[in-house]
Amino acid sequence: MIRSSLNEDTAFLERPESPDVRDALLYRLKQQSLLSDFSRAALQTRDFQVILQHATELCARGLNAPFAKAMEFVADQQRLVIRAGIGWAPNSTDNLSFAIGTESPAGYAFTTGEAVISNHLSTETRFQIPGLLADHGVTRAINVPITRGGRGDAFFGVLEVDTPGPGRFDQADAEFLTGFAGLLGIAIERQQADAKLQEALDYQALLTREMSHRVKNSLTSVVGLLRVQSHATHSDDVRKALEEAGSRVATIAQVHDHLWRGSRIGFIDLADFMNEFCRRLRGAAGANVLHCHAEAVLLSADHAIPLGLLINELVSNAVKHAYPERSGPIEISAREIAGRLHIDVSDRGVGLPKDFDIDRPRTSLGFRVITGLVRQLQGHLTVTSNDPSGTRFQFELPILPGKGCHLSTPT
Repeated sequence: MIRSSLNEDTAFLERPESPDVRDALLYRLKQQSLLSDFSRAALQTRDFQVILQHATELCARGLNAPFAKAMEFVADQQRLVIRAGIGWAPNSTDNLSFAIGTESPAGYAFTTGEAVISNHLSTETRFQIPGLLADHGVTRAINVPITRGGRGDAFFGVLEVDTPGPGRFDQADAEFLTGFAGLLGIAIERQQADAKLQEALDYQALLTREMSHRVKNSLTSVVGLLRVQSHATHSDDVRKALEEAGSRVATIAQVHDHLWRGSRIGFIDLADFMNEFCRRLRGAAGANVLHCHAEAVLLSADHAIPLGLLINELVSNAVKHAYPERSGPIEISAREIAGRLHIDVSDRGVGLPKDFDIDRPRTSLGFRVITGLVRQLQGHLTVTSNDPSGTRFQFELPILPGKGCHLSTPT
């Protein structure tokens, strides 16, 4: 039977082998310090095995004992399985477990839900003495149940400290060990909550990627249908319109293809996207040569889709109008400067008509699409003449926090 703290402390001080009052105070202060150290350490790591192992080491130090172990109750086996320990002979605890009930001090503590102190294992009648304890000469043991999240009705397992040395474990020692078990229970609850949250996030990411993959496949089918219709029509204007529509849909499909393949959900690597995007555009550029350079920037889907459409329109415009009687280079670049994304599309062609006004564009669908996308992205588009000839479209896009960042930046 566990005696009260006052009686135990008095007995502790009256024993011939007991330390004096000063040593007893230092002993209790050390225990409090170890509890404080463990509480900080448990908050600084998410590695559950590290937390369990650290707890057994500090508990053994706090009770001046050479042995300690932490056990988890496995429901389908109805046994306590050792998950961490200190002091035991190599391989002696591998695959070792204990039945709940009276087979061991740990099983008895788990069954009763109370701290169990045994200062004379050789004369115990409440439970059997496991071979592990007998093999290591253990004569005294103290066990406390580990509750989940501090709740008294949900047990994770048992925390145990053992020693072959003389002396007595008392109620204050049980309270010290119970404090460790309580902190362990909170760490366990947090770890399991983190695991459930991560599982939910992983499932959400899987669904999002699956959705992007399905959207990409559906849009690819639409592109194929538009190509079939363009080949079947006898009108050059209709064929041209269908091809342009197919190119726009293909751009959106390409963004979704990068979204489901990307390492970060909802974002694409602008450099990879632009390089692949230019490879696709080269097929429609004829003899013109496309040069593409983009920095490694993460870009959100909210920006990537309209930005891809905008670049598609600007490049398509250059392919159609920059070199009417010859071919030439078309330069595309994308870089981030001070939190803003700068896109340049330039050529060395014939340039724009003298009466061209970016603020009063012609009524062509392409320029209406361009101006609409610029407004959607809340960016700014300027048009200048390259020297000695050609046109340069410069688009500047504010990248909002969380919407885009350098790949080297922690996210």
